[in-house]
Amino acid sequence: MRPRSVLTALTVLLIALLAPLGASAHATAAPSATFGKSSDWGSGWEGRFTLTNGSSTTINGWRVEFDLPAGTSIGTYWDSLLTKDGQHHTFQHREYNATIPPGGSVTFGFLGNGPGAPENCTFNGQPCTGDPQEPGELGKPGTPTITARTDSSLTLSWQAATGTPTGYRVYEGSDLRTTVTGTTATISGLTPCSTHSYTVRAYDADGESPASTAVTGTTTGCTTGPLPRHFLTGYWHDFVNPAEELRLSQVPDEYDLIAVAFGEATTRPGEVTFRVDPELSAALGGYTDAQFKADLAALQNAGKKVILSVGGERGAIRVADAASAQLFADSVRGLMTEYGFDGVDIDLENGLDPTYMEQALRTLHAATGSGLIITMAPQTIDMQSTAGSYFRLALNIKDILTVVHMQYYNSGTMLGCDQKVYGQGTVDFMTALACIQLENGLRPDQIALGLPAGPGAAGGGVVAPAMVNDALDCLAKGTNCGSFTPSRTYPGIRGAMTWSINWDVTNGGAFSRTVGPHLDTLP
Repeated sequence: MRPRSVLTALTVLLIALLAPLGASAHATAAPSATFGKSSDWGSGWEGRFTLTNGSSTTINGWRVEFDLPAGTSIGTYWDSLLTKDGQHHTFQHREYNATIPPGGSVTFGFLGNGPGAPENCTFNGQPCTGDPQEPGELGKPGTPTITARTDSSLTLSWQAATGTPTGYRVYEGSDLRTTVTGTTATISGLTPCSTHSYTVRAYDADGESPASTAVTGTTTGCTTGPLPRHFLTGYWHDFVNPAEELRLSQVPDEYDLIAVAFGEATTRPGEVTFRVDPELSAALGGYTDAQFKADLAALQNAGKKVILSVGGERGAIRVADAASAQLFADSVRGLMTEYGFDGVDIDLENGLDPTYMEQALRTLHAATGSGLIITMAPQTIDMQSTAGSYFRLALNIKDILTVVHMQYYNSGTMLGCDQKVYGQGTVDFMTALACIQLENGLRPDQIALGLPAGPGAAGGGVVAPAMVNDALDCLAKGTNCGSFTPSRTYPGIRGAMTWSINWDVTNGGAFSRTVGPHLDTLP
C-alpha cells in the first residue's frame, strides 16, 4: 500500500464530484480500508487507516491485518487494539468504534518507525481495496492464538474463514499436523520446552484457502536454570544512600538471587569494572574487596546466587558496535572469574542497542556455559511494545534469558495488555502490565514483578508487600485479582524483585518476610 500524493487525491476528489451518482454508488459497493501517511519525518511517520462501509449492511466489529517489511515497526497507536506476530499486525475495533453503518467510516492511526508501509492488507478477511471475494471462495482463517500449553501439547484457536469450509487443516511448515471441523485444535506428542510455528487453512471440496498468519508457541516444562521455580531477587547497594549500609553477609535469608548494584563504565566503550565503593567501605568500618569476595562465596555455599548488575539510573555503559560488545563480554567474564559472580543483570536505564547487546550476551554465554544467569530490569515504558529496544533484546535472547524483573515503580500511568490505562501502586497495574510480556513472546518463568521495598525506596509505586502477593496469586492462580483479570493463568510466573535489600532492611524486612515465603505457595 502506498500513500497517495496530494495531486492524486485532488484528482480522485474531482472525478468523484463530477461522476454520476449511480457510478459513485457502484464504485463503493464493498467495504474498503485506505492507508495514508499523514506525516513523514524520514526515520518515522504517522499512518492512518480510513475504513469505509460502502455496502448496504452495517459492519459490527472490524479487523485490519497487514504485514510490515523488515526494518519497519509500529510504536504508539490509537482508536484500535493491536496484536503482533513478528511483522504481521492485527488492529481491531475498540468498544466505541466497532460499528460502521452503511456509507459510514471510522479511522485509526499509529506511529511507524522505519521506511516501510503496510503490505498484504485485509479488512475483515477481504482485500483492503474492497475487491469482493469470488462467490464460494474460502477466505483465510483469522490469526491463530495459543490458548493452552502443556509439556507435550499446544492448543490453538482461530476465527472462522469466510465462505463455507468443510473444516480446517493445521500445518507446521509444509507438514500437516491435524484436521478438524471446528476452530480449535490441540497438537499433541510434542517435547517439553519446544517451540513450534503453525498456520491454518480452511478447505472444502474445491481445495484450500490461503494460509492464516503463523502463530508460534512453546510447550511448558522448560528448565528454569540454577534457581528455584519461584524465587525472590533483591538489589544490594555498592554505594551510600539514605538506606542502611550492609555487608553481603547481612543479606536476609529470604533472598534467593542477589544483584550487586552496580558495575560501572570505564573510558573504553563497553568495558565494565567493579570494586567495593570506598565510601561504602568506610561506612562499614573498612569493608574490603577480599571480605566482599568471602561473603559472596558464603552466600553461594548457602545456595544463593549473586550476579553483577550493570547500569542503573546514572549508568553510562554503551554497547553500540562489535568491538564494545566483545569488550563487554570479556570484562564481565573477567569480573565473574575474579569475584565469583554467577551472571549479569542488564539495567541500562539510558538506552541500549539490542543488536550489539545480544551479541555481547551470547558471547558471554558461549564463554561461561549454560549456568550463566542473565536478568534484565527494564522500566515500564521499555516493555510497552515489542518494538522497543529492551523488549526486542528480551525476545532475541529468549533461549538464554533467565528472567525479566520490570520496574513497576517511578512510572505513573501505563497501558495494560487490554489497552486500558492503569496507575502504579495497584494490583491491576502489576497484572495488566505483566500480561503484555506474558502474551507477547516471553515465557511465564521469564517474568517477575519488580517493586520497591517500602518508603524511601522509590519516588512512586510503593505498595504493601501483601499487594505483591495478590498480584502473584492473580497471575499464577486467577485469585485475588483487581478489576483486571487475565484471560488465563500463568502458574510458572517466576517471582518478585525488590529495590532494594538495603531499603528492605531499613524498613524492617517486611518485603522479604512477606513475599519470600508466599512464593513457596505458588503452583
